[in-house]
Amino acid sequence: MPHVTETPIPGLLLLELPVHGDNRGWFKENWQREKMIAAGLPDFGPVQHNISFNGAIGTTRGIHAEPWDKLVSVATGRIFGAWVDLRAGATFGTVFTAELDAARAIYIPRGVGNAYQTLEPDTAYSYLVNEHWSSSASYTFLNLADESIAVDWPIPLQDAELSDKDRSHPRLTAVAPLAPRRTLVLGAAGQLGTALRETIPTAEFATRDHIDLSDSGCFDHIHWPDYDVVINAAAYTAVDAAETAQGRAAAWAINVTATAALARIATEHRLTLIHISSDYVFDGTTAPHPETEPASPLNVYGQTKAAADAIVSTVPRHYIVRTSWIIGEGANFVRTMASLAERGSSPSVVNDQVGRLTFASDLAAGIRHLIATRAAFGTYNVTNAGQPQSWAAIAQRIFELTGHDAARVTGVESAEYFATAQGAPRPLNSVLDLTKIEATGFRARDADVALREYLGRGGVRD
Repeated sequence: MPHVTETPIPGLLLLELPVHGDNRGWFKENWQREKMIAAGLPDFGPVQHNISFNGAIGTTRGIHAEPWDKLVSVATGRIFGAWVDLRAGATFGTVFTAELDAARAIYIPRGVGNAYQTLEPDTAYSYLVNEHWSSSASYTFLNLADESIAVDWPIPLQDAELSDKDRSHPRLTAVAPLAPRRTLVLGAAGQLGTALRETIPTAEFATRDHIDLSDSGCFDHIHWPDYDVVINAAAYTAVDAAETAQGRAAAWAINVTATAALARIATEHRLTLIHISSDYVFDGTTAPHPETEPASPLNVYGQTKAAADAIVSTVPRHYIVRTSWIIGEGANFVRTMASLAERGSSPSVVNDQVGRLTFASDLAAGIRHLIATRAAFGTYNVTNAGQPQSWAAIAQRIFELTGHDAARVTGVESAEYFATAQGAPRPLNSVLDLTKIEATGFRARDADVALREYLGRGGVRD
């Protein structure tokens, strides 16, 4: 079993590899995924294998930081290695040096500069990388003789073999740190997307004008190696319209076909895919719904969300965030009821559909929590906490909190309500079990507390 040692540079890992030798020579497992992951190496998914041969002692290459991860090991000979953190952050400029031979390798994360000097003739070292080499990729370079890092090269640089290009690289003070991979949010104009702008302000946000999921080629122009997290907050959510021929086709195209394409991309590029699911994947006959409950959708919208969940669950790095009854910036139930209350209307609201409101800011905070804590991948229910209520009870509470008579809201059963208003069948019980997300240390606000705060601000922002 290989042994992994951490270094002063975060993510830079030194590996001691078992080498088996006899009178014929030696053998080692240069890359053995199962053993190396168990030892603590990331599952970095190499796609290209390169070999560098150096005939003379003192051949020196670097310092280069590439936009991918790699594993470097020696096939023949011996090398001195120097690594410098060239990523933006507190450890920028941190240096680590070590000798590598057949029994020692190094794992180098994206953005860490690396340089090698051969200590024996006819030295060859190999490296596995997890992106295909591209001349258009963004590289960062540092001068081998930079005084601030002061690498003690075994063979002085004036006596070493260097390329003219390596001699001319900039000093550390002139190096632009390599920016980290970004988070991409799809559906940035929606209620959740708007909340994510405040919760994860460093993310990149794409509205339908930028990435239209109904377009089969909508992802073709994106350079995916620039990202490490994609939050799919875009969806076709017109539940009743999805029952029509045109709506059904649109719902499947956006919620399923586009999600399937995104899942393939996430798998290929080792992205963390965060997908927003719905209580509508259940028929509502039993509750609360745990994450493990089999899907049983009642309507077309629910069918498309259940299909998307099944697809996303195949992505190695995924979070399916299942939620219900979202309230954020834009048109929503709370704003509608508050408007009716102000206008003197006395609405009839269904009283046999029970669940919890989910305020978009709390849902966004839950997503940020999963990313920040690196919670185990999988499905998580995220709604506001508190006592489940019917839509009618919530409407009455909205009337009360806005200074109006709650008795103006009349409760009606779904069967009676939809006898005169055409609509898709909906689950009667949408309560989601929050045990799993709470076990990670996240607990959203009580739904009634969040409702009071929302209305207290006029419902303009959540």
